[in-house]
Amino acid sequence: MEVRIDKWLWAVRLYKTRALATDACRLGKVTCEGSIVKPSKIIKEGDIYVVNIEQLHKKVKVKQLLNNRVGAKLVENYLEDLTDPLEIERIQMAREFAFEKRDRGIGRPSKKDRRLIEAFKE
Repeated sequence: MEVRIDKWLWAVRLYKTRALATDACRLGKVTCEGSIVKPSKIIKEGDIYVVNIEQLHKKVKVKQLLNNRVGAKLVENYLEDLTDPLEIERIQMAREFAFEKRDRGIGRPSKKDRRLIEAFKE
């Protein structure tokens, strides 16, 4: 069985649509051993790809080939996630600090509070 990389990325739920997976390949967001992968590349079991999804550099290994999209629970049968845990932690911390959280019911920040928040962000 031969499977294209864009179809496999869509089937294992790394991209919501196949068109998004194709665009990611065309824009150079999918690499194999440091070289950019075209959407029509035929993949093999054991191949390792680096997929850039937003800010996350996800490293995945092809365990098994498939043609059709599978349920989220079955994805682990087809790909092995080799992403560095520090990379995942970095993204989680960036999301936490993307905006400030305020306790419910304390109202809007005062002018002094806003200045402190802005100084902290810088």
